Amino acid sequence: MPSLPTLFFMAIFFLESLAAMLQNGFMAAVLGWEWARGRVLPMGDMIVACLAASRFGLHGMTFTNNLLIIVNFSYNAHYFGILWDFSNTLNFWLNALLSAFYCVKIASFSHPTFLWLRWRLSRSVPRLLLGSLAISVLTNIPSVIGHTITSHMEASQPPNTNGTWTEWVRIFYRNFFLLHEILVLLVPFLLFLVSTSLLMFSLHRHLRQMRCSQPGPRDPSTRAHTMVLKSLGFFLIFYSSYFPSLMVALTNIMTLQLHWYWAWQVVTYTGIFLHSTILLLSSPRLRRALKNRL
Repeated sequence: MPSLPTLFFMAIFFLESLAAMLQNGFMAAVLGWEWARGRVLPMGDMIVACLAASRFGLHGMTFTNNLLIIVNFSYNAHYFGILWDFSNTLNFWLNALLSAFYCVKIASFSHPTFLWLRWRLSRSVPRLLLGSLAISVLTNIPSVIGHTITSHMEASQPPNTNGTWTEWVRIFYRNFFLLHEILVLLVPFLLFLVSTSLLMFSLHRHLRQMRCSQPGPRDPSTRAHTMVLKSLGFFLIFYSSYFPSLMVALTNIMTLQLHWYWAWQVVTYTGIFLHSTILLLSSPRLRRALKNRL
């Protein structure tokens, strides 16, 4: 029987996962339906729709995998690992693309390179979405190879053996493909950090100029920019916690007891859930659809 802290964190994780799946499913359904009906969908909403669909799959696979672990259901975890690697990589690239898009659309930099990026990126979103999908597929090939080799080695291991060869393959896979996984996720994560930091710097500078030219805390534009800065800072802190959480989990540098494992699961996916909440509440189209449903 699991301990009380374990049951508590398990309940929080599954409730959070269900809420995240409903939230992202709603966002993907609303925006995807309008996109499929041929309506003109803003480029930012296209990225949000794809990101919500990716996160729906990520939360769904994590939810299913942990549920099967609890009920001790016999299944091949390697296939879940392959799908999770793909969804997680796609999630990172789409999130980086969304941050870069908002940065070039909203930030007020006058450098010619930035102006060229603004013009170019606004017209290349569909191709960048396909490119994110292609990169996620190609970078997931080593993960597929590693999972497949490990799975076949375990299945072909003769009974009543110490499994030295299989253990060596596991160690090789963990050490060799760990570097690949870190590099694959580090590139879009750094792109996300740079884009969000530049956008926050631009908004902070613009907010300071507005306060100097039109002093007064009641100015609607000032309040709007202050709210955007708070949302970006909140988003930056919580989503950034997702990357080191994944790195700790992948490197296995910590041996966690059962209740701390579930606490770690809650902390890891809270950042994604809160970011999706910010995207939902900051989109007039999604807020209007949510109001109509409620």
